[in-house]
Amino acid sequence: MKVSIVFTSIIFITTLFFGCKNTAPEADAIFYNGVVYTVDSTFYVATAFAIKDGKIIATGSDDEITKYETKNRTDLKGMSVYPGFHDGHCHFFGYGLDLKKISLVGTTSFDAVIDTLTIKKNQLTGGWVFGRGWDQNDWDLKEYPNNTALDSLFPETPVFLLRIDGHAALVNTKAMQLAGINEKTIVEGGLVETKNGKATGMLIDAAVELVQGIIPQPSINEKLEALMAAQNNCFEVGLTMVTDAGLGSGGLMLDDIETIDSLQKTGKLQMRINAMASYLEIGKYRDRKKSWSDHLQVCGFKVYGDGALGSRGALLKKAYSDKPGHYGFLIHSLSKLDSIANAIASIGYQMNTHCIGDSAHKSLLEIYNRTTANLPDHRWRIEHAQVIDPTDLKLYEKTGIIPSVQPVHATSDMYWAESRLGTNRMAGAYAYHDLLKNSGVLISGSDFPVENINPFYGFYAAVSRKDQKGYPDGGYLPNQKLTRQEALKSFTIWPAYGCFMENHLGSIEKGKLADFIILDRDIMKCPEQDIWKTKVMATYIGGKKVFGRDR
Repeated sequence: MKVSIVFTSIIFITTLFFGCKNTAPEADAIFYNGVVYTVDSTFYVATAFAIKDGKIIATGSDDEITKYETKNRTDLKGMSVYPGFHDGHCHFFGYGLDLKKISLVGTTSFDAVIDTLTIKKNQLTGGWVFGRGWDQNDWDLKEYPNNTALDSLFPETPVFLLRIDGHAALVNTKAMQLAGINEKTIVEGGLVETKNGKATGMLIDAAVELVQGIIPQPSINEKLEALMAAQNNCFEVGLTMVTDAGLGSGGLMLDDIETIDSLQKTGKLQMRINAMASYLEIGKYRDRKKSWSDHLQVCGFKVYGDGALGSRGALLKKAYSDKPGHYGFLIHSLSKLDSIANAIASIGYQMNTHCIGDSAHKSLLEIYNRTTANLPDHRWRIEHAQVIDPTDLKLYEKTGIIPSVQPVHATSDMYWAESRLGTNRMAGAYAYHDLLKNSGVLISGSDFPVENINPFYGFYAAVSRKDQKGYPDGGYLPNQKLTRQEALKSFTIWPAYGCFMENHLGSIEKGKLADFIILDRDIMKCPEQDIWKTKVMATYIGGKKVFGRDR
């Protein structure tokens, strides 16, 4: 009897001992001794966090998190950790394809463009010469070029040179012939420029599509290479998710979205993507679920309202100050835009409309408010929201419309924007503070490849309103600056909200996907002028390291 009691006691004590030993929570990895900006609702700053099965399972102090059982412990050594950045409006797929084209970014004259093409004249894609990135606003002679020099250099090879904003292109005569374009061609929502009764080769907005429509499509292998190259560059600058606003006249076609989906399912493409679909394919989405996977979200359609300010295609309420009598134009009529809005609303998707000018801005906001009045939690977006009449800001408040902006556009355009708009309209130009005040949410992006892919350039522009040389003193239209906390939210949790993903990512919180970046400096506290110089030391998606740099 005594033996039995002793044996039972030994079993109990042994069970108790080993049971206590295993009560410590388990994790796949922990990170500690850092400055961890969770970007939760309280903007809590932790020092450590734990990950299991690709998700955050806890944030807190070093004492709290180092109790977790794990073989994977990372000492952050005081470095700063942020949620992975989300570019809220870019052209991810197009950027990847453009990497194989001739870059004309930074050319200081049309002669420099010709010199670049002369050097790289044998760089053909599908029998065409493609270039992108020229901007006449950077030239001493700030006028559109013509195609005389192109015809001399490429008499039999079609040439397509896209302006930096993607809303204008210069093509040679061979390309015009293939597209059936001449001086008599009239395009709704666009312009074939003529001079002395002859087409110059300059195409604006919808006219660009006449040539884009006949360009040979890239092969599937070229598409896969483009997506992988774009992903690698994004990881290096701390982007873990992008909202791809599409190619050409609208969003991504379903075939391209399915290509992205298949590549993600193989594990090769790890970038999380919110893909804006083409409004031309609305019918194909009636029976589809909006949420595809943790890596792919398709919840809205891209639509164009007007053109761009740099190419004078943005639709203004009053004429351009530097082109009397010219107002810009809508890409589609108001009746067609209204029809598109109703079709999108009928299947419960977002409408994401490119709006630059104050006239287009007001018209689309009115259509949005009319269409979404009885739609619950629609989150319809205005893309760019670049110029707005201050009296129209109230239209953002009525039904929860979200402005999606690109802070670096303000500091890129500030050298010439006033010449386009005139002094009186500057109060509503690049008005990010006012947009946020009226909407409560602001999505930031870069519009790459229109601007640089680096999100810290945009973060810096949002809080400083200066270029990277520190110009101008005090910042451009400084009353429209964002705070650093607002800017951080606009690159993390707010873009996640903008695509219905705020419960899955956008912050470092328990239950969310473990997407985060480690930086070489604390962008919430470092000198303002140093923000844009930030380097990403490591990028993680789902707790997996996808990019690393030697410390």
